[in-house]
Amino acid sequence: MNHESPSIKELQEQVDNWIQTIGVRYFSELTNMAILTEEVGELARLIARKYGDQSFKKGEENLEIADEIADVLWVLVCIANQTGVDLSSAIKKNFEKKTNRDSNRHKENSKLK
Repeated sequence: MNHESPSIKELQEQVDNWIQTIGVRYFSELTNMAILTEEVGELARLIARKYGDQSFKKGEENLEIADEIADVLWVLVCIANQTGVDLSSAIKKNFEKKTNRDSNRHKENSKLK
């Protein structure tokens, strides 16, 4: 199993293999949605402390943004796998949607200049 820069398809396969062999089974979709919310909250908390006005509590200083983002991605992949979403296809369609919708929108946004 390649753990170096997997494609999205490979990532989905790797997560599924881990779930089937180590994780026993997927949590329910609803449980994974709650876990996703929790993981996003942990990421938000870290970013608020690193880039915002809040200070770190003792023991929080060594938390890594990369690890928190990976936790969010892991749960998103689990949800995709268990709901039958091919993330490679979904992201391709999403790029097309955004390109069609926003091709001039951001260039014409005076707030971004």
